[in-house]
Amino acid sequence: MRKGFVRDPVLIRTGAGARVRSGGQESQNELSGTVHGPVVQAGSVYGGIHFGARPGSAGQTPWQLPPLIRVIDRTHEVATLEQHRVRAARENRPVLAALSGLGGVGKTTVALSWLYTLRPRFPNGQLHADLGAQSPEGPADPAEVLARFLRALGIPAQQVPARLSERTALYRSLTAVRRLVVLLDDAATAAQVRPLLPAGGSVTVVTSRRRLPGLTVDGCCPVHLEPLDPEAAVELLADTLSDGRVSEQPEDAHALVELCAGLPLAVRVAGARLATRPGRRIGTMVRALSDEHRRLEVLAIEGDHDVLATLDVSYRALPGPAARLYRLLGLHPGREFSGSVAAALCGTDREAAECLDMLHDASLLAEAAGERHRFHDLVRLHAAAKADADEPPDARASAVRRIADHYLASATRAEEIIDPQHRTMARDYGPGPLVVAEVGPDPETALDWLEQELPNLMAVIHQAVGAGFPATCWQLVDALWPLFLRRKFYEECGTAHRAGLAAARELGDVAAECRMLTSGGIGELGSGNPGSALEMFERAARLFLAAGDGLGHARTLNYRGLALQRLGRSRQASDLFRRAADELPLHGDHRAGGLAALNRADLALEEGRAEEAVRQAGGARETLERAGDRYNAARAATCMGRAHLALGRIRPAEELLSTALAALRGLSGYEAARALGALATVSERRGRWRQARDRCREALDLYASAGRSRSPDAEAVRQRLETLEREESSQ
Repeated sequence: MRKGFVRDPVLIRTGAGARVRSGGQESQNELSGTVHGPVVQAGSVYGGIHFGARPGSAGQTPWQLPPLIRVIDRTHEVATLEQHRVRAARENRPVLAALSGLGGVGKTTVALSWLYTLRPRFPNGQLHADLGAQSPEGPADPAEVLARFLRALGIPAQQVPARLSERTALYRSLTAVRRLVVLLDDAATAAQVRPLLPAGGSVTVVTSRRRLPGLTVDGCCPVHLEPLDPEAAVELLADTLSDGRVSEQPEDAHALVELCAGLPLAVRVAGARLATRPGRRIGTMVRALSDEHRRLEVLAIEGDHDVLATLDVSYRALPGPAARLYRLLGLHPGREFSGSVAAALCGTDREAAECLDMLHDASLLAEAAGERHRFHDLVRLHAAAKADADEPPDARASAVRRIADHYLASATRAEEIIDPQHRTMARDYGPGPLVVAEVGPDPETALDWLEQELPNLMAVIHQAVGAGFPATCWQLVDALWPLFLRRKFYEECGTAHRAGLAAARELGDVAAECRMLTSGGIGELGSGNPGSALEMFERAARLFLAAGDGLGHARTLNYRGLALQRLGRSRQASDLFRRAADELPLHGDHRAGGLAALNRADLALEEGRAEEAVRQAGGARETLERAGDRYNAARAATCMGRAHLALGRIRPAEELLSTALAALRGLSGYEAARALGALATVSERRGRWRQARDRCREALDLYASAGRSRSPDAEAVRQRLETLEREESSQ
């Protein structure tokens, strides 16, 4: 016989299933004989005593996770989650992970694909709740979610506490000794999530379109999902169709997923629509999606999945200033942009930074290299559609002009840094605000900025005329001239100058037309089209003569000489170079006269007149250095070094070429490669075979980076390297 005392208020639970509550009187009881089943004996009882089954017993284990669907190409993300789980288990703490990303990117699918693998390790159940961040009724109340969780864990409805804090305490008490997985879908904030985090060794995964940095304080592992790459998206399309059309029509399948920009929801919707029409070819859907204005409407299944509706939900959740910036950024003509573009649209850096953070947090913007921003293609279409719907025409036109002015002012600033001698023509800006990007303190970084922004700059050039400011078109082409010249973007140069020339002619601006003809002609020369270049230069010469512009006409002498030299008409070219060298200083342009002398030196070297080349290039170098033209002075040093090399003067050749190379690195890969190629010959003459080979290889790399790997100069270096390598292998 055993006796004991239990004092009020004590609740005793066993697996007996019976519930007995004592009265308020003291009683004594004794237990003897044979007893079957669980028994508790108390000698004296004060207050209530309660016998019952443990909540969450085997018969009430919740298994609430939604059905699992196949996940495509998320191995890295799932591995990251599993590594976090193992690390947390080793440190004896709960596992918390948050999956963020654009709506429709597959956050829940990835979460489920991982959580289902954990079921053997977490036998006490699976809880799931939709926290409704995007719900029209608003986010779910954590107290209501906790009530559902407590009932699922075996707490009778009448025993669920009334207050959130009490529910949270009971929830954590129940989960402290259990191993559960919890999926919290579509969370609005970290504060909404915290009361729902279990205790003990459970695993919780939160999904949200927003990044939830506040959960990091709670030991969260953040995983941000991006759209699928093309091959994975094609695999997803094949999984959705399951009828062989993808393997039979691979080109159309790739085109389709490209139009969906790898967004899993979009691929699934397009595939589902095709699946209902087994006889329809994938190309039919491709044609439907090719119309940008209708693409989002096509990516919908009536009454069910809808890409447009998914994006609308995220858009409606934005605060007013962030929503407006989102709309206006939809008018940006390029694929990615810097924060200074947002500042141009907002008017202040601070407001732009705050709004950009909001758009990133909502997963409506993605990060690009160099602290830049980009839209997913479908999000960009959505933003543009919202601009059309929610912004009046004058506001849209003003935003487009501010974007264009930002790029024109920034490119002009870069031009001034790279080539202070370039005769910058007047710029026409709108009413503002005018925001100029930080393009760098020196020519190399300014060139890097222009090169990075070239896709956007080209897009603005094409947009400007139709948007009603054609002067911006040719002026932006003019500002890009140093980039085209130094880094040899000849294809873009030709395209830009054709647009700029058309804009200048539309305006009837003769000076602008002449600028486009001369700088565009230089680009044609670089592209290997001397005939077209000569036509452009001669057209400019006639316009200058008609306008009585002697200086402009004298400059065309230089340009025409270059075209004639490339056409093999050396005598005529030499005559024009001589005239230009004589006339240009008389009109006050000593720098252009120095360039004419450099052209004479190049022609003399080409024709084997090395001593004359040394004299002409030396004079050109002095003139260009006095003018502050570092780039062309270095080109003159290269010419002098090559001429000394032709004369067998190794030491002065090496000194001049090394000086030129140091100045040209970062400014022009092509010109640096020419200096390196000549230095390779110097090394060979000195018997430094390894150095000669290394310099040849580096020169070829530079030619390739400049898009000139098939130029005559590059071919000569390649043949020299092959000879050196044969000689090495034969030794």
